[in-house]
Amino acid sequence: MPTVNVDKENLFKELGKVYTTEEFRDLCFEFGIELEDDTSEKEMATKEMGAEKASEFSERGIYRIDIPANRYDLLCPEGISQALKIYLGQIKPPKYVVTKPEKLIRMTIKPETQQVRPYCACAILRNVTFDQFAYENFIELQDKLHNNICRRRTLVAIGTHDLDTLKGPFTYEALPPKELKFKPLNTDKEMNGEEIMSFYENHRKLGKYLHIIRDKPRYPILYDSERTVLSLPPIINGDHSKISLNTKNVFIECTGTDLTKTNIVLNTIVTTFSMYCKEKFTIEPVEVVYPDGTVRVCPDLSNKEFEASVKLINETVGVNLKTEEIINYLAKMSLDASLYDKNDTDRLKVMVPPTRSDVLHQCDIIEDVAIAYGYNNIPKTKPHTNTIGVPFPLNKLSDMIRKEFALSGFTEVLPLILCSHDENFAFMNRVDDGKTAVKLANPKTAEYQVVRNSLLPGIFKTIAQNKKMALPLKVFEVSDVVFKDDTYERKARNQRNMAAVYTNKTAGFEVIHGMLDRIMAMLSVNRVAVGEEGGYYIKESENPTFFPGRRADVYFNNKVIGSFGIVHPTTLEKFDINYPCSALEVNVEPFL
Repeated sequence: MPTVNVDKENLFKELGKVYTTEEFRDLCFEFGIELEDDTSEKEMATKEMGAEKASEFSERGIYRIDIPANRYDLLCPEGISQALKIYLGQIKPPKYVVTKPEKLIRMTIKPETQQVRPYCACAILRNVTFDQFAYENFIELQDKLHNNICRRRTLVAIGTHDLDTLKGPFTYEALPPKELKFKPLNTDKEMNGEEIMSFYENHRKLGKYLHIIRDKPRYPILYDSERTVLSLPPIINGDHSKISLNTKNVFIECTGTDLTKTNIVLNTIVTTFSMYCKEKFTIEPVEVVYPDGTVRVCPDLSNKEFEASVKLINETVGVNLKTEEIINYLAKMSLDASLYDKNDTDRLKVMVPPTRSDVLHQCDIIEDVAIAYGYNNIPKTKPHTNTIGVPFPLNKLSDMIRKEFALSGFTEVLPLILCSHDENFAFMNRVDDGKTAVKLANPKTAEYQVVRNSLLPGIFKTIAQNKKMALPLKVFEVSDVVFKDDTYERKARNQRNMAAVYTNKTAGFEVIHGMLDRIMAMLSVNRVAVGEEGGYYIKESENPTFFPGRRADVYFNNKVIGSFGIVHPTTLEKFDINYPCSALEVNVEPFL
């Protein structure tokens, strides 16, 4: 959940009341958000940097409020205060007005952008008046959106500009890195695309975004009519059009790879900060022309219409509310509800404002009724049916095996399910037959290419990362591996395995062998002669992960269910393990 810092003094001024910490905590809970901490800038800085460096920070009170991840309208103090005032009945939800200027400013999208970031949405806030708090909140909201819905700028990137320093119409283009050149924000030197990448390589904040476009043949860039650069999304804005406290007209552009999220981000910014316009809650639209000739005027701030059933709301929440009561509760959550037909008191028409992009279905409306009514006010009832839960047999078996390993002094590890192709095959001295491992179609890194079909690579990696631990190391895992299987509709199946590794100055083959026997004894599985059924036996193995002559397959009812042995030196070398190891891996599902 994202956390928003809200100045207490400003918030109390907006709400018209000074709250104690407990009172405000209760208000937050009732509204569906959570007060994480009552602190100050100085107190937060002291925790991060120490008392000496924190002495310069303000002691103004700050509320740190946790916000649901899908409530983008609450990602800044302005959004929180406005929503709380509506909830408390102090104000009605604002009506957002998209003006109709004589001539719309145009943004033309060039065809080359389709290879990089194909979508763009723009809007203008006219006659804005920022104070220091509003200006900081405006910047902070963009950061919160970038880290939340924008997925660290991979889906959407935001650019805000002083419109008075620019001249429309604008173009959104994509150029080879060496062909674009401009002065990035807060710098005094012009750079081309490659120089910008080098310049921000080690930048604490911007360096983590370079990978998004670095390897692209063209970089997205926005120009005005005089070829002044607005921004290089998703990296940085140009210095020429940077906004300040004195900015009066703000041009907002959002570029992205997801049109829906691009529009949501733009709508969130303009609806939140249009309160600072001379004519409150008015937004000037921009005409966006796509390469195929399609023309869109954005932002689209029209309400979305949903139908809701009064009967379903009451049944789901567990209350018995009248239609008028439900309408009033929805109004507290910024939703405008009314009856489709006065003669039908069950069908509600619910109009959802552009600020509430989280409302996607009738169930979201039902949730809002429950929040506004108050979860603590919902009467407690006993369920109509009683059920008795029992452990899933495979999980119960797994827990029994885990307990036995733990009693034997082994430590459980939980490595990642994804691994690299080499770790799954080459490092284990195995060949990929193309019919075994489930592979990712578009892996983002070489570390996560396949879904593991053995638990041992993850355990070996864990041991390699814990070389400083005292010997011997005794670790185990009981978890799922995945195999391709055409007999299943999904073309793959899970298999529950147990695996253990012992590492010391000597291989400790007898430790792993003894552990296998102990697990079998716990499961009441008898040791039988080779070829007999009704128990388990071991037989020399050809598993290349283990050392020849020091390896064995485990048979149960004459079927191979696993293997164990001393790990081959080449495997240890590839995983960077300096001591000999013995390992065991067995499929536990046959014991069900």
